[in-house]
Amino acid sequence: MKEKAIQTVRPVAVLGAVLAACGPEGWPDPAPVEADVLAAEHEEWREGRRRSLANPNAGVISWDGLFELREGANTFGSDPSAAIVLPEEDAPPLAGTLYLEDGAVRLVPEVGSGLHVREPVTGAVGETVTEPMPLPDDRSEGTVRLALGSLGMRVHAEPGTERLWLRVWDTDAPRLDAFELPQYFPITNDWRVTARFEPYAEPRTVSLADVRGGTLENTAPGDLVFRVDGAEHRLMAFAGATSRSYFISLWDSTAVTDTYQAGRYMRAPLAGDDGWTTIDFNRTYNAPCAFTPHSVCSLPPPENYLRFPVTAGEKRP
Repeated sequence: MKEKAIQTVRPVAVLGAVLAACGPEGWPDPAPVEADVLAAEHEEWREGRRRSLANPNAGVISWDGLFELREGANTFGSDPSAAIVLPEEDAPPLAGTLYLEDGAVRLVPEVGSGLHVREPVTGAVGETVTEPMPLPDDRSEGTVRLALGSLGMRVHAEPGTERLWLRVWDTDAPRLDAFELPQYFPITNDWRVTARFEPYAEPRTVSLADVRGGTLENTAPGDLVFRVDGAEHRLMAFAGATSRSYFISLWDSTAVTDTYQAGRYMRAPLAGDDGWTTIDFNRTYNAPCAFTPHSVCSLPPPENYLRFPVTAGEKRP
């Protein structure tokens, strides 16, 4: 990724001044949380994140491959001549063919391929696949997961692009048991800030560059405006009609030395009827592409390049 030149202003010298509660607008303080409670809640969140990443049933750390599907036939198996080459300990030379036609994928298995349907929640191996079948992508109703040896597979889609991929993961990968989260900056209430949601006149469809050289689209209903060290800043927030939180991708100068170079992600509760919410920078986290090359991650929009170092949240792996 080509790094954008960012002018770094002075660090947050006194984080207690993050919120100007007595300012002319009566900027509110976030609801106070006792330090030990904040630490316990954060540790619980971290453990949930670790379990999710290291889930053998398609967690990020289990990912073994991401293969873009081409229009027409996409053969897969352990034969080096296949369009999608899989490990020979799991796959026969030719396990089957994925046909991509007009945005839909159909699987045609080979006789004796060893393909099975994989239960989506537990990952348990189910019925043998012997007949051609549709494979809806993982953003569609009725998505199907496949099993082949210790591998799991599904058709993967991303918002705002017609590209489709075959995502492959290894349920027995030794790295799953060894995985530990990266280090974090110290947890502090000072990095919990109130933010005012400022909606756009109409939600915007925003094109975002991704780490694979393409673009993804996301919907931005407005900005979150907050204060750090007495100065106002804003972040473009993404959310759809059914979203339960705002999704935020951001970059700050800690990416030069401490955090993931391409930026970090964060979520914030939807604003209440009064238009306010709380941003907890302690919970900024790495995108999947920080852990594996087998991912399609969107990069932060230029609007979300912050002019101060965010010394909070997850550091780079």
